[in-house]
Amino acid sequence: MSLQEEIIAALGVKPVIDEEAEVRKRVDFLKSYVNNAGAKGLLIAISGGIDSAVVAGLCKRATDELTKENGDEYMTLGVYQPYGTQDDIEHSYAVAKAFDLKHTAETNIEDTVTEIALEVEQGLKHMGVHRHITPQGKGNVKARTRMVMQYALAFELNLLVVGTDHASEAITGFYTKWGDGAVDITPMSTLNKRQVRQLARYLGVPKEILDKAPTAGLWEGQTDEKELGISYDENSDYLEGKEVSAATKERLESYYKRTAHKRNSIPGI
Repeated sequence: MSLQEEIIAALGVKPVIDEEAEVRKRVDFLKSYVNNAGAKGLLIAISGGIDSAVVAGLCKRATDELTKENGDEYMTLGVYQPYGTQDDIEHSYAVAKAFDLKHTAETNIEDTVTEIALEVEQGLKHMGVHRHITPQGKGNVKARTRMVMQYALAFELNLLVVGTDHASEAITGFYTKWGDGAVDITPMSTLNKRQVRQLARYLGVPKEILDKAPTAGLWEGQTDEKELGISYDENSDYLEGKEVSAATKERLESYYKRTAHKRNSIPGI
């Protein structure tokens, strides 16, 4: 078995999907998890990007069905988490409108992130290192601060925190450990980015979001594909078992090997 075949098997990606069947399977997965946990619903942070839009659509279907089937109200809470002023915050609002989310909350993380960054810089200063926190380091603080906010809200409302992780992120490790990778449940983990787009069209994600360049929004001008040096089409081709260029294959497999610690549970001895 080639490494490509091993990776595809480990991440569980199918070469072709049926959108209706995949949505049904993932909605049922969410419903089962909520029932088994005794939770009252699901929390999804809505960034304004395609991944969180798809998950918001899946969550809303799941909680609507649970409300109808169980006779109690189940909530999908959409959380907006700008850092100061978010230029595309209207896209987050558009997702909530498209899926008729009745419950939303907004938590601005700028002040909290600023205080953490200052404390990090003070710690470095005590070590004799006189510099500001790096943009990448501050980006990670943003991701982890967002998760702290999500879990605080989820605890108070007895909700499960839902992640947007998918196989195209998993293969590259392109997420912040204990940041956007720290959630209770990931209903898209076996989909590649192309397949996420398929579900987005099926679910009715607004066109302006479908047309956006994928970004984690961690610093000015950051985009996933520019950061990784690989297009999502190439990434998806690889995960569907197709031939890709030698350079793309080498880069993806290198990312996969280097980021195993992000995908694995905490090691012990």
